[in-house]
Amino acid sequence: MPTWLLVLVIVSWVLFAIVLALPWLLRRRGVEMRRTKFGPALIFEAADDDGTPVRLLNVNGTFQSVCYLPDELRFELACVYHRTMAEVSYDLPNATRALVIGGGGYSLPKWLVAHRPKLHVDAVEVDPRVTAIARERFFLDDLIEQYGANRISLVDDDGWAYLRRAEKPYDIIVNDAFSGNRPLGQLGTDGGARLIHEKLTPGGVYLANLRCSTEGRKSRILAEVERAFSAQFARVAYVPEWPDKPGDRGNNVLIATDDASLTLPEGAVVVK
Repeated sequence: MPTWLLVLVIVSWVLFAIVLALPWLLRRRGVEMRRTKFGPALIFEAADDDGTPVRLLNVNGTFQSVCYLPDELRFELACVYHRTMAEVSYDLPNATRALVIGGGGYSLPKWLVAHRPKLHVDAVEVDPRVTAIARERFFLDDLIEQYGANRISLVDDDGWAYLRRAEKPYDIIVNDAFSGNRPLGQLGTDGGARLIHEKLTPGGVYLANLRCSTEGRKSRILAEVERAFSAQFARVAYVPEWPDKPGDRGNNVLIATDDASLTLPEGAVVVK
């Protein structure tokens, strides 16, 4: 056997052994590894800035969710942009139907069920394996046991396809799904904006996690979404995650509604 071929075989076996040992090595460091439709998922624990224990979900190198670990905080919101969405929902006291597209750790659906007793929440996640992780490791089953299965419906489906089939309108539609350079997918296009407007009750609110910068070259998606939703809704605004650092990518909250009385969160940038 030629020397170069022997070296190649040895290197291949070493790499193969490393791949096989990776889950064991991660477990040794307190990291659980799962397979998902979009790549490996890592589940691990840490602490937030004030020392509160949290559990995080990272899928294929992107952080998807974080939740608090103390019993009394398990259904509270650890992410600032989720708190902004929650603030807007409080201005809709009579809302009874909410749709959340993008499950991850199901942070916002859990909060809506726990804090908005009139709401029934339909939560749509395209990957059943991610939902299984949320049920087992992010207290989703605990929520269902405490508040009842009739308060939340777990749907394994593509958000766009599910919304197109929806027969009844929603008071609140939330898009918390994103991928690559198209953070809202088809729901950020002209057609998506029309569909969302059609599926909202009069005066209903659309909220979306728009992950991008708000200025500069990487803010192009923001301009596209502003244009698409301004053509359909009477009021459009966004709340930047990093108002002092507009060139940095952040989880910016898009708000679209026809409700003239809706109170916008502090720091909202009015588009229309």
